[in-house]
Amino acid sequence: MQHDPSDGSSANFVTGTTTLSRRQLLGAAGALSLMAGTAQAQHAMHNHTGASHTADMSPTMGMVPEPPVPAMDQPLVEPEVRRSVNGVLSTTLRVGYAYRQIGGVRLYVRSYEGGSPGPTLRMKPGETLRIKMINDLPPNRDGLPADISYPHQFNNTNFHFHGAHASPSGIADNVMRSMAPGHSYNIEIALPADHTRGTYWYHPHHHGSADIQMSSGMVGAVIIEGDFADVPEIVAARERLLVLSQVVFDASGMIENFETLFPETATRFLAINGQRRPVIEMRPGEVQRWRILNAAYQDDMLLDLEKHELHAIAYDGIQLGAVQPLKQLLIAPGQRADILVKAGGAGTYAFNAAPYDQGHPSPVGPLARVVVSGAPMDMKLPRALPPAPLASIKDTEITNRRKVVLSATAPEADAAGHWQEFGFFIDGKKFDPARIDHRVKLGAVEEWTIVNTHEHDDHVFHIHTNPFQVVSVNGKPLATPEWRDSVIVERKGGQVVFRSRFLDFTGVFMLHCHMMNHEEMGMMQTVEVYKP
Repeated sequence: MQHDPSDGSSANFVTGTTTLSRRQLLGAAGALSLMAGTAQAQHAMHNHTGASHTADMSPTMGMVPEPPVPAMDQPLVEPEVRRSVNGVLSTTLRVGYAYRQIGGVRLYVRSYEGGSPGPTLRMKPGETLRIKMINDLPPNRDGLPADISYPHQFNNTNFHFHGAHASPSGIADNVMRSMAPGHSYNIEIALPADHTRGTYWYHPHHHGSADIQMSSGMVGAVIIEGDFADVPEIVAARERLLVLSQVVFDASGMIENFETLFPETATRFLAINGQRRPVIEMRPGEVQRWRILNAAYQDDMLLDLEKHELHAIAYDGIQLGAVQPLKQLLIAPGQRADILVKAGGAGTYAFNAAPYDQGHPSPVGPLARVVVSGAPMDMKLPRALPPAPLASIKDTEITNRRKVVLSATAPEADAAGHWQEFGFFIDGKKFDPARIDHRVKLGAVEEWTIVNTHEHDDHVFHIHTNPFQVVSVNGKPLATPEWRDSVIVERKGGQVVFRSRFLDFTGVFMLHCHMMNHEEMGMMQTVEVYKP
């Protein structure tokens, strides 16, 4: 071997028939020394049983290669189901960080039971829900801010049974509780025997942290069983749960700052049951019942199923008195819609969020693909439904009327503004947990007018404990008033008039905008129902 002067050495050494430079020889000697040292280290790490504990000094420097996870087009997976037994649904819910693989992205976010959504809870009217809530999140790293409508202390949590007609006090559906990291808490919510049957849900409601936690996927469905039990076409339909969410994350695949959520264009993509564009399988002519829950943290979605009608049978867990055919379904955060879908001919159909203007563009894109194949089925849609479970509220029942005004302020250059430059108000005030904003006598029947003076955004009005009957929107009476617990109030002076019976339960509960960015920044009030 000829000496290469470019290696910088001045002498060669001969070993057998191979000529080595001084540099090559020193390198070889170092390698032999390293091999010997490694062998000695491995020998030293053998214990008396002969088991090996060799350290992995991987050249990947801690980056562990993982097999690729399909980003989309996998079969729809529904959450784990937990059921009541002998009149009680007793379970635990652990809150902690967990890794999620979704849409080809690996996230590390807060969760219930390590998943998103959390378990589906199924129970019946008259039963009791008992939960041991374990907060395994790490300690908060910040103190309480002077303005509590600045998002804060993201690892405090609590529990809200959204839509339930249940006590808001004590250890029941009490969103004034604070469940701190490192502790466990008992929750016990008893449902009345005449509770409406349908699709409900649960989520955290701790002011300051609820938005961060819900956007991470801390949501889950509650099914109160028994609706439409006498409608054979609905009983025969396969039931699907579709939990809609907006997926957001920062550069580290986490949600640790409010800036990750507040820009109205923050959504990366949409998901169903924590999956990006899953596949829903049907057979030609098959009828399925889809329980749709919009668990998004911020935005409305306009749902469109290619070449199919959607047949609504319930809203917000309350049965309709007649099937409502829809070309598209507008569903706001917090709302639920139970719909029947009758599959057309064999093929693949897109289930999308279509463009919609809510003052800013709602997120758009694919939600699922419906694949219709196999032997045809001869299933029918119901021609009629039983009467709605709640009696309509008559003019003669009204005992009081109120007006609630939603408003907001924004910087002059709205799109460039930081979230701290915005303000969200009800009746000109930000949320104060020490202030009672509305006092209502137990048994009162009231008519409320909700007005949205905000020039920029629609808002989603939600009130706890008692559902309400929407009677008019923007001055136009509804031909058939709708029972809801959440309703869209359009911007620039939009008005919704509803009526509600304040029955059964005293205590303090909330009304707020269910666009959780807005709630977190002050758009919430307290209601106290008292016994005279």
